[in-house]
Amino acid sequence: MKYQIFKKLRNATAAFCLCTAAIPALAAPEHGIAMYGTPALPPDFVSLPYANPDAPAGGRIVFGESGSFDSLNPFILKGRAPWGQAGLTVETLLGRSYDEPFTLYGLLAESVDTDEARSFVEFTLRAQARFSDGSPVTVADVLWSFETLGTIGHPRYINAWQKIETVEITGPRSIRFTFNEADRELPLILGLRPILQKVQWAEKDFAASTLEAPIGSGPYTVGGYETGRFISFVKNPDWWGKDLNFNKGRHNLDEVRYDFFGDGGVVFEAFKAGEITSYRETNAAKWAQQYDFPAVTAGEIVKSEIPHARPSGIDGFVMNTRRPQFTDWRVREALILAFNFEQINTTITGGTAPRIQSYFHNSVLGMEPGAPASGPVLALLGPYAANLPPGTIEGYALPVSDGGTNRKNIRAAKKLLEEAGWRANEAGVLVNSQGSPFTFDILLTNGAAEKITIANMYIEALKPLGINATLTTVDSAQMTERTSAYDFDMTHMIRNMSLSPGNEQTYYWGSAGVTVPGSRNLMGMHSPAAEAMITTLLNATSQEEFIAATRALDRVLTAGRYVIPFWYSEISRLAHIKELKFPERLPVYGDWPGFQPDVWWYEE
Repeated sequence: MKYQIFKKLRNATAAFCLCTAAIPALAAPEHGIAMYGTPALPPDFVSLPYANPDAPAGGRIVFGESGSFDSLNPFILKGRAPWGQAGLTVETLLGRSYDEPFTLYGLLAESVDTDEARSFVEFTLRAQARFSDGSPVTVADVLWSFETLGTIGHPRYINAWQKIETVEITGPRSIRFTFNEADRELPLILGLRPILQKVQWAEKDFAASTLEAPIGSGPYTVGGYETGRFISFVKNPDWWGKDLNFNKGRHNLDEVRYDFFGDGGVVFEAFKAGEITSYRETNAAKWAQQYDFPAVTAGEIVKSEIPHARPSGIDGFVMNTRRPQFTDWRVREALILAFNFEQINTTITGGTAPRIQSYFHNSVLGMEPGAPASGPVLALLGPYAANLPPGTIEGYALPVSDGGTNRKNIRAAKKLLEEAGWRANEAGVLVNSQGSPFTFDILLTNGAAEKITIANMYIEALKPLGINATLTTVDSAQMTERTSAYDFDMTHMIRNMSLSPGNEQTYYWGSAGVTVPGSRNLMGMHSPAAEAMITTLLNATSQEEFIAATRALDRVLTAGRYVIPFWYSEISRLAHIKELKFPERLPVYGDWPGFQPDVWWYEE
């Protein structure tokens, strides 16, 4: 039998031409796929090892969020959709196990097939897969979703779509993607693409911000909502996947609700008042000192600490190198020196939180601070040595202050600024050779009380250098708009890192993001070395090669001095009503972004 082959044309709309061809013989399809080796779970596994298949169904959880939302399409650049919507209402072909660094198992797809070189991937849909309106999930929906997201969807989907050469419908429920370049992660990346209903958007502009939610096949649908106040996701009683082994013990709650407040402080007060039922605490000092209110002492609120083995990621103030004052690494290092981390850490966390030392710190993937590159890491970086900032190969570590005046670091900062062409004039203002003062603005979200406190302390610390920094706060919608357009000097940035970095690293640090709006490359970095390391880790055929490439990338990012790092935590702190439970057996990722409510349940 011959089926259709859609061959991509190289133009802006990624149109297709239609032809026919014989489909080559397939290898044996599998129930899952791992980045390295084979999946840990057999085809007949009962449930994911960290889920409780006997968890009771029912109940609700209420989260509090600062900010608002003005769109219900989380898959486009325009608008701001509610946190959690995509994962609750839409499914993917494969689902991730958070007990393995990067292993996926069949979800909408019953099987996945690829070759040794991973030059293609083929998915076969489950016959019983249904959207929330009861219509079947088809290969036409898969094809439309991939093309639409890859051409007019959010920029995070573009990179993988551009690596697809042909799409072949190989059977009534099967579809094959053949790639135009080497990228061993692509089969997994495509397995995690959201699948939407084609017919819903037949006469509509998918790229326009809208309050019409995409129809998905997930366990929840959008219930009641009021922009700026709340949104409720309700369990679909006819959810097609409730008996799937991958879903056993997951999505147990009948309702997941998000209430929106003006700022983080109000969210905490709402939690204390019983308006929301779970609260994530990011401040260790506050966790230790401010959780003695009556509901906690009475046992109505439980404090849970969830350990994890994830990399620290990066959390701090990012400098936009598209701005001329931040283009010189010496200036960026001076600004890092002026940030009195030890004093700020003592003020905010009581000095208990360890500092982030690199992007993959706290894991086997991270560089060793201050140590020179050696072995395979040195070999990977060697060809780019001439254009790498000092410390990338020789070794780089963040400065440490005395916790008081920080005079030693301020002196070092002044020297670097002078070398970069900046000197204080007679009035004590730092100026360049043209007499233009060194100024910049820190852009933050309204209500981000902790970050605002840090920014104000930093602004004061910069004054001895003659730098006049200012602080601007905007609402969450403006923040999204401005950061998507890179319209800021300095802002707060968080990038969570996993034990399996891959294609998302191009979205975070790739040179296309210097000009293309909506990427995560907020610093505007353009580093051939970073892109080469990403290519190497994407095509690594062994764990050793993968680790070396990631450590090399970690060096390029950290020694680039783009971010002034804050601190991280080796545990997650969740306070919640006693009726909300989670399994004792925790995955290697611990509290991943969807851990709550994914495997939680409600029990009286």
